[in-house]
Amino acid sequence: MLALPWAWLGLFLLAPAAIVLKISLAAPADGVPPYSALLHWGAGWLPQVTISLASYALILGDPLYLHALLLSVKIAGVSTLVCLLAGYPMALAIALAPERSRNALLLAVMLPFWTGFLMRINAWIGLLQDDGWINSALVALGLGAHRLLYTDAAIYLGIVYTYLPFMVLPLYARLTRLEPVLLEAAADLGASPLVAFRRVTWPLSLPGVWAGVLLVFIPAVGEYVIPELLGGPQAQLVGRVLWEEFFANRDWPTASALAVVLLVVLLIVPGGAWYLFRRGFTAEARTTRNVA
Repeated sequence: MLALPWAWLGLFLLAPAAIVLKISLAAPADGVPPYSALLHWGAGWLPQVTISLASYALILGDPLYLHALLLSVKIAGVSTLVCLLAGYPMALAIALAPERSRNALLLAVMLPFWTGFLMRINAWIGLLQDDGWINSALVALGLGAHRLLYTDAAIYLGIVYTYLPFMVLPLYARLTRLEPVLLEAAADLGASPLVAFRRVTWPLSLPGVWAGVLLVFIPAVGEYVIPELLGGPQAQLVGRVLWEEFFANRDWPTASALAVVLLVVLLIVPGGAWYLFRRGFTAEARTTRNVA
């Protein structure tokens, strides 16, 4: 039964990752494809392997690539936190709503997916531009026009708007599985609503929180379209740098090495956050048992 999932992962995940890793260890060259072969035949019968680490040295030594990586992690992290702060109350409200209203509320959350992604981002360009609707409303309120488009705030707004449903849906799926009798028992034991949320609802919803964080953070780190359309030329995130290296500079080894480093970051940052989070949660649970 596991053969098909493993074959799927091997074909569409491991094999492309291996190809990218192979290209990252090559050297740039003029030709098609624009990199040198790792394996070639010399004078003898045995093949020779030529590995170049120049692309990794360039990425780790050039401030441009390090700045792009750090900026991408920062924007993705802040956007994920905003999505969690905005999406958790939404998911909790939908989960606690009457059953006859839940489908309509879920439809409202998923409704943006019925429109093309590029159309929605272009709509935000019309809203945020200098003579757009938002600035017109600010001028009408006497607050004056502000520079909104091609700013970091526009990038945050676009990412949060795009990925907020990916936070709400797994949270809702987890919160609907909570037993109401647990909250009733907490209230009977004298717990206030805030204490009941912190001791009952929040710990039991952590799998949904973690799923939502991953679904938002991982694609947000490599986001290309939103920074390109809303961020302007100064928003040099890793997605834009990858595109420029692949298509503009045709430096496939450097772009592949940057993709490998990005993959390592995506494994280390969420993994480290999950370890610290679980460690803190375990310590809190141990303290609670000792007090009890």
